[in-house]
Amino acid sequence: MPLHPDLRDPRLFKESAYVDGHWIAADNGATFAVENPATGAVIAQVAALEAAETARAIAAAEAAWPAWRERPAAERAVLLERWYALMLEHQNDLALLMTLEQGKPLGEARGEIAYGASFVKWFAEEARRAYGDILPAPTRDRRVLVLRQPVGVAAAITPWNFPNAMITRKAAPALVAGCPVVIKPSDLTPLSALALAELADRAGFPPGVFNVLTGMPAGIGGELTGNPAVRKLSFTGSTRIGQLLLAQCAATVKRTSMELGGNAPFIVFDDADLDLAVAGVLQSKFRNAGQTCVCANRILVQDGIHDRFAERLTAEAAKFKVGNGLETGVTLGPLINRQAVDKVARHVDDALTQGARALFGGLPSGHDQFVIPTVLTGATADMLLASEETFGPVAPLFRFRDEAEALALANATPYGLAAYYYTQDLRRAWRVGEQLDFGMVALNTGTLSMEVAPFGGVKQSGLGREGSHLGLDEYLEVKAWHLGGLD
Repeated sequence: MPLHPDLRDPRLFKESAYVDGHWIAADNGATFAVENPATGAVIAQVAALEAAETARAIAAAEAAWPAWRERPAAERAVLLERWYALMLEHQNDLALLMTLEQGKPLGEARGEIAYGASFVKWFAEEARRAYGDILPAPTRDRRVLVLRQPVGVAAAITPWNFPNAMITRKAAPALVAGCPVVIKPSDLTPLSALALAELADRAGFPPGVFNVLTGMPAGIGGELTGNPAVRKLSFTGSTRIGQLLLAQCAATVKRTSMELGGNAPFIVFDDADLDLAVAGVLQSKFRNAGQTCVCANRILVQDGIHDRFAERLTAEAAKFKVGNGLETGVTLGPLINRQAVDKVARHVDDALTQGARALFGGLPSGHDQFVIPTVLTGATADMLLASEETFGPVAPLFRFRDEAEALALANATPYGLAAYYYTQDLRRAWRVGEQLDFGMVALNTGTLSMEVAPFGGVKQSGLGREGSHLGLDEYLEVKAWHLGGLD
């Protein structure tokens, strides 16, 4: 029986892990339940792998590496182009699987499939551009060359909030660079990863080149970080878990990419285009019900525009329709689990207790994992939502007087992933953009995630970059090659 009657290709629904070109169960037969966050219904029982199966997947990837790295980049690119075409061909089914396991509205899920596929297309084209260099030598009898060669087996640990795009953003550059991949998706959303594995199999990737391990983090993660055959680890998730993974990778000195927590400021100056700024908050804050690492966590609004901005934002927030992402017209789905709802409630309660005022919302909906969009005014730096990621549809407004105060408030965080600001003053635009201590800065727009631009943070928000040509460099080692005796 198919997972859902609207799933056109039932073969995309998988409950087994994918290792060395085969669909496998756990050695001990263990499984774990995957639940629909909108209904609480169990929609799958997926194989719960442990360290032993992980070690075999790593060994398969290592065995596949010599042939894969020797394959011409153009041939690797052809396979990625096939994978990309299959994603678009099955966009509706992939979106349906995502909504069922993650909760975001179906239209938003379709958008993520297109977004995720864009990385595969981009890096398929970048495969031909892993250039080397010839350096001017200091003597006549010497030549100095620089080669860029694949790192080796690459592991990826991906989150539940973007269960498709966070895989393609890591796997595509690794694959075109010549690195086999071993992917550990979130145990909350493994179905999207397994569907991508099915499409990779159809695209013709050789056995061992693309592997997906499902299960709880401890057994799998420990093997990925401890096994010396894994030469690179990429992780997207919380700063706390990233710190643990970095410590575990130290023993084998792995290369790492870490896309960690954020605390994004969204600054609206008095001279901002009000319509543009409100639209930007709606894009940044409420996408995926506020469950993104780059969403606006602190909305800083200057005195002169504050009240008008609050009124307009409140009116727009009231237009969201909260519900099951499969229902027509729903624009805001559930949070991923009860722990997420409890955190949002704790942040809102703390803010209200300390003097904030709810212009709209202010409390969970009372129905399981659905939360009403909330707009708060009177937020201050002492509140929990000022220092912690809320990861929910709560828009707290902080009032500020001048540019200096705005910058001080914005930078007063150990995180540095994304920042947004709105102004029509060209001089201010340059000053503020250069002084914001974040890896990504957006002027007069609420979006900054795309395949052509580098994505990543500074400070405790992480290491390395994904997307753009810099994303390919993360999977290439630089080799200096000295040729002597040529005179």
